[in-house]
Order: sequence, then structure tokens, then C-alpha cells
Amino acid sequence: MKRQWAPSHWSLDKLSGVYATRPSQGPHKLRECIPMSVLLKNRLKYALSGQEVLKIVKDKGADNIKVDNKIRRDPKFPIGFQDVVSIHKTGEFFRMLYDIKGRFQPVRIDAKEAGFKLCRIKRKCLGANKIPYVVTHDGRTIRFPHPDIKKNDTIKLNLETGEIDGIVKFDNGASVFIIGGNNIGRVGILQHVEHHPGSYEIAHIKDSRGHTFATRLSNVFVIGDGKKPLITLPKAKGVRLTLVEERDEKLAKNKKAEVAEESD
Repeated sequence: MKRQWAPSHWSLDKLSGVYATRPSQGPHKLRECIPMSVLLKNRLKYALSGQEVLKIVKDKGADNIKVDNKIRRDPKFPIGFQDVVSIHKTGEFFRMLYDIKGRFQPVRIDAKEAGFKLCRIKRKCLGANKIPYVVTHDGRTIRFPHPDIKKNDTIKLNLETGEIDGIVKFDNGASVFIIGGNNIGRVGILQHVEHHPGSYEIAHIKDSRGHTFATRLSNVFVIGDGKKPLITLPKAKGVRLTLVEERDEKLAKNKKAEVAEESD
């Protein structure tokens, strides 16, 4: 695809060629994923070129890259929200999340946390022969789910066995992560949901600084009961600063750097 039209959350520079890698068809939509080559080359800096990405991914002697505990050899494979990327040779594990600017952020996690991922329930249906099943945000179909699982809940999926290890209910007071809209990347506590028949349902959320904001229900992803999330959050912990607060933080950092240089 043309680099000019690539999604902004890939954070590609303008002067490194005309084209960017178009993701393959997979569990995530084109605008809601990042291709493996962009992750390895631009974010993790493990490759300098597309050819090096090919050599890393397609090395048959070593299972270098795993996504959700499955070996992936496609350099265009789409990696989306909550996907766990394991790099065998370095022993590193990353979970794909958004930062407060809406950009994809590979968050470093430990091996224990890399054993599970959170999946949002998009719909619950009754299939052929009256077999119940649920569909998750990453395209998984899970048959015979627990009766307590409802739409918009989050399940804790064991990546080793494929079984559901726990349920996080979509209730007032739950920790939520915003995955779309103007508040993308923010983390807060769900306060209440406004129901508008025939229109969008609106969720009201309060962050850890006490600021409240509202977004569509479809943008809300539950990540934990109460104030403690089940996953490691990005650096800013999902708290968005105002422009004045960002400026003051930058000035304080610059002043600290100047003092350090003078002392040296």
C-alpha cells in the first residue's frame, strides 16, 4: 500500500520510500492492526530492511516469532490489540496495546503474563444443532461457553490450552481500556452506560486523575475488576495529560537534563 495512506498509528516516517507493507487478511481489520514487518523493523528495531524481516520470520531452523503462542512465518501477518508476541531467541514477550496518542505500543511483559490474553466478546449466538458459541474481538469462535458470559464481557484466554481461565464482567466499577474514538488509549473506571434505543449507547468513564469522559460502548474494553487491571499497562498508565501539563512535564525534563550536564 502507499505509505502516504498507511494508518497514522503505525508511525511511519515520510522519507523511507513510497510503499508500506499491507497486512495480510487475518483476525484484525486493516486499520486496527500493525503488520509484523513494521513491528520488527520500525518499533523493535530488530531489522534494518524488509529482507532482514524475511530472514528472521522464515528461518525454518528456529521458531523465531510466535503470535498468541502460534508460530507465524508471514511477514505481513496482522498483529492487533491484546495480541501477545513472543521472540524465541531473545526470550522477550510483548503485548500490543495503544498509548494515549492512539499509536500501537508493544508493552514488555514477563513469561507468566504472556501465557494469557484478554478477549472481548462481540456476540453470543446459538449455532447449528443448538450449540451455543461466542465470537471474540480477534475472530475466535469458542463453543459451549460458560452461561455467565455475555456480550461486552472480557474472557481470560489461556494461550497454551485455548481454554477460558476467567471472566471479567462488563459492570459499573470495572477497569476499562478505550480502543477507539477520540479517547483511544485512555484507561479508567466505568461509571455508567446511557442506553439510546436505535442509536449508539454511551459509556461514561472516570480516569485515575478524576477526569470524566464519554465514548461509544463499542470502544470500551474491560481489562479488570475494580481498579486493578489484569495486564501491564503502557508507560503513561492510560492517563492523558492536558496540553499545559504536557508542556510543564517537558520543561521539567529539560531542566533536569541541563542540571545533570552542568554537574558532569
